[in-house]
Amino acid sequence: MAQNVLTELQNIPDAWTRVDKLLDNPAVSTSTKYYGLQIMENMIRYRWKTLARQTSEQVKNYIVNKVIELSSDAQILHRERTYVSKLNLILVQIVKQEWPSNWRGFISEIVGASKSSVSLCENNMQILSLLSEEVFEFSSGQMTQDKILELKNQFNDEFSLVFQLCQYVFGLAPELRDSNPSLLVATLRTLERFLSWIPLGYIFETQLIETLTSFILQPQLRKSALRCLVEIGSLSVGYEYDGRFIVLYMSFMTNLLSVLPISTDIAGAYAESDDETQNFVMDLALFLTGFFRSHLGLLDRDNHESRQALITGNEYLVKISTIEDVEVFKICLEWWHYLSEELYESESVVKIHGGPLALANPINSRKNLFDAVLSAVRRILISRMAKPEEVIIVEDENGEIVRETTKDTDAIALYKTMRETLVFLTHLNTEDSEMIMLLKLSRQMDGSEWSWSSLSSLCWAVGSISGAMSEEDEKKFLVKVIKDLLHLCEIKRGKDNKAVVASNIMYVVSQYPRFLRAHWKFLKTVVNKLFEFMHESHPGVQDMACDTFLTISQKCRRKFVALQIGETQPFIVEILENIREIINELEPHQVQSFYESCGCVIASVQEVENRNQLVQRLFQLPNHLWIEIIQTAGVSPDTLRQRETMKKLANILKTNERAASSLGGPYLIQLKEIYVDMLRLYRVYSDYISAEVAASGPLATKKADTRNMRAVKKEILRVVESFLSAAEERDRAVILTEVVEPITEPILQNYFMSIPDARDAEVLSLFTQVITYMNGLPDPAVRLIFQSVFGVTLEMVTKNFEDYPDARLQFFSFLRAVNQYNFAVLFSLDPDPSKAEQNFQLVINAIVWAFKHTEKNVAETGLQILLELLLNVEKSQYIGYFYKTYFKLLLNDVFAVLTDTLHRPGFKRHVQILAQLIKVVQSGRIQEPMWDQQNPQEVALASYGASMPSNPTYVRAHMIKLLSSAFPNLSEAQIMNVVKGMLEIPDDRLLKSHVRDFLVQTKEFSAGDNTDLFDEERQAQLIEEQKAANDRLLRTPGLIPPVRIDDEMAGT
Repeated sequence: MAQNVLTELQNIPDAWTRVDKLLDNPAVSTSTKYYGLQIMENMIRYRWKTLARQTSEQVKNYIVNKVIELSSDAQILHRERTYVSKLNLILVQIVKQEWPSNWRGFISEIVGASKSSVSLCENNMQILSLLSEEVFEFSSGQMTQDKILELKNQFNDEFSLVFQLCQYVFGLAPELRDSNPSLLVATLRTLERFLSWIPLGYIFETQLIETLTSFILQPQLRKSALRCLVEIGSLSVGYEYDGRFIVLYMSFMTNLLSVLPISTDIAGAYAESDDETQNFVMDLALFLTGFFRSHLGLLDRDNHESRQALITGNEYLVKISTIEDVEVFKICLEWWHYLSEELYESESVVKIHGGPLALANPINSRKNLFDAVLSAVRRILISRMAKPEEVIIVEDENGEIVRETTKDTDAIALYKTMRETLVFLTHLNTEDSEMIMLLKLSRQMDGSEWSWSSLSSLCWAVGSISGAMSEEDEKKFLVKVIKDLLHLCEIKRGKDNKAVVASNIMYVVSQYPRFLRAHWKFLKTVVNKLFEFMHESHPGVQDMACDTFLTISQKCRRKFVALQIGETQPFIVEILENIREIINELEPHQVQSFYESCGCVIASVQEVENRNQLVQRLFQLPNHLWIEIIQTAGVSPDTLRQRETMKKLANILKTNERAASSLGGPYLIQLKEIYVDMLRLYRVYSDYISAEVAASGPLATKKADTRNMRAVKKEILRVVESFLSAAEERDRAVILTEVVEPITEPILQNYFMSIPDARDAEVLSLFTQVITYMNGLPDPAVRLIFQSVFGVTLEMVTKNFEDYPDARLQFFSFLRAVNQYNFAVLFSLDPDPSKAEQNFQLVINAIVWAFKHTEKNVAETGLQILLELLLNVEKSQYIGYFYKTYFKLLLNDVFAVLTDTLHRPGFKRHVQILAQLIKVVQSGRIQEPMWDQQNPQEVALASYGASMPSNPTYVRAHMIKLLSSAFPNLSEAQIMNVVKGMLEIPDDRLLKSHVRDFLVQTKEFSAGDNTDLFDEERQAQLIEEQKAANDRLLRTPGLIPPVRIDDEMAGT
């Protein structure tokens, strides 16, 4: 009840005028005062510009006096810290509105007041810190670009006063250390916020560096001072301050050795320390890694003292890298990744003819300087290697070996960085990496270091460096590793032990396709070992065996189909001869994976007749069971209603679907074998379901038997869709007549006649794929599909935003495919022109409904359809009709989602659509009047401020009217400026910036997370970063795992 009253109070426009009475009343609780301040904050954010000048001055003075009153007394400040912090935020919001134009003396006033009281100074430091955050860190999306620039410039211009205040406080350090250390800490924290943007002279042309490094010796100030040094040490500036950076590092290391000797067991001490000490160690890692990344070249020059200090700093990082805390380890790992890559790049020369990179080895090279450090890093990385994504057998929290049920995305990301680092380290010293790994493996063999985790980390490390050695070195190394692992699998007893060893064997061999392709006997031995593992009952082993077989099949597929020396037939023939024995203990989903693997191999056979024979042999087992079921059903149709029969049919179809996806075009011969029966089954189960619904109503679709029938129907659809997604363009004519046409009528008829709960979204997905694969269908076929699925599906998905989510997404994907490949037919969906127009109106309504949807995927698809539709319309004969009929509707609805915070992620598309709509009108291509000539108000808008009515004039006036009514908090001048920019700014980037500024001025967007408004820039940056990353990966053998390389000649 009380919450409802407070909420109602907040919605009263003048409620803020009573807040001062609330704050001044000592009987009012802190929580109530806090709520009053929220009301005040809302007024300042959204209505400040509407206040009279005198009123805004009164509010400002009241808040300032209240802050001074509460922070001038240390005891009150400590007791009311939460309350004062909220007041500080309110004051900063006022400063953002008033400074500098109406409060030019703000900085000088706050600095001057700070010298009158220690507690007031401490609180003022927090205010300055908050202001720095608001202006330099959180301003994007919260203020207009012009306002952000104005505040940044003003802060820079007046920073000397703030810096003098910091120096004043640091000058009092000897006195404050014992009496008021909290002021020194507050000043250091405030300074930390400034260091990323203040002019460099304040840092390097004063005694600030000496002051901060001296604070490292003071336990109370150490952590805050180090945070400041982290910021300074990471700065990348010109050469003029190189000397000061060296002074910073050398002074810091001298003091660090005093407080934390290099002999300290940092990992042990960390495990037993409090949070304060642990945070110091993490900040130490941040300082060292940040400084080295930015200034490594300064320290490894000929100066012996600085080179020794550099090595000492890295020795600290080696010790910190042994800490169990993953977040601390990640900080160090980023540095080891950077250092190893830097050393590799600097030590490498590319051979003239584009051969592999060869390492130079000058006597005094940087690599030699780091040899001992890098060897220690190799040992650490190998001993704590993260789990790769491919490994699905893990040790749980109870120490038991189980199958992984969810992917650990953090571990996968960590593995990627560790793998790349180890690849660089292996290039730098292959012998050392090999020696460490083989030594650890020998200790696994003799049992001195045997454990599940240590063996797994070692094998993950072995797999990670695939491609980093020369082929000859890789051969010698891998023969030793695989032989030892196979032997270990034989000698270890216990189900869990064998499962761990098997998992690691499978991971290692899957990572070295080059080795397997070059050594046929090893390849055959490994694959036969996988077939053994497929009979292993331990959870996860069979899954991983099937996954590994799929990987090897993809990378070595031609080795399976070629006749190898010493063999009497290709290996794939041998596999097919023994397929029953190989798969007889596999689960259905594992069998399906096995068939996908075989399909991948068979697809590489070039000779058509031989390939067809292999396809037929591959499907002998499932086809035999299929024929048996069909023949039995012919005698006794009721057997098709048995759950076991339906389960068998679904599994056979899933097997076909997986094989079709890997076989592609060659699957057609198998599809013909079962296609007629598939269509019959589709009709039979459709009839069964219809009969159940007629007897029991919609609830029939929830029954187990009905769900099983629908599962068979869905799998039939998926088989055809998977085949089409992998089929080749040259087979289009055959597929149209032999696959698409026979299936169209029964599927569409059943879909149209079924109740909503019995319709399968897979139908929509299939016809989306049909249209895409065929690059468009004949108009009559599209009309038939449209008439069968569009209206009934639209009625299903538009009743609310929750029901039929799969159908909803597939429906709009289908609509997009029609627009892409059969655009013109959208205007002639019915021979009757009036009905055709009604149908097109439904299409537009569906698109609008889609981009208004709160589900991101649906909204994004709707926006994409609309943009593509507009581009198609612009090039068509329908442009005049379309813009006259639908322009206003679409403009209004696009503005509705543009200004709705729930649709922030669609900002990029919103602006693109807005620009396209406006561009076509402004170009003058629309000759027909777009306004209602019978409506005087519309006519007036078309003539607004012009001698003659025109479409551009009408659009301008309509936009002004629309935005003025929607945003009463914006002035007329603001609205005019917004519309003017939208109509006149030709550059897409500038237009997006202009629209962002407009949204930030609205009440809805002025608070909250507006990062989605900058999503396009982030995506563009990510694309650039990805391109640079790909270029980097291609330069270094092994950085792209060989198993990830799409090698068209795999197995040759």
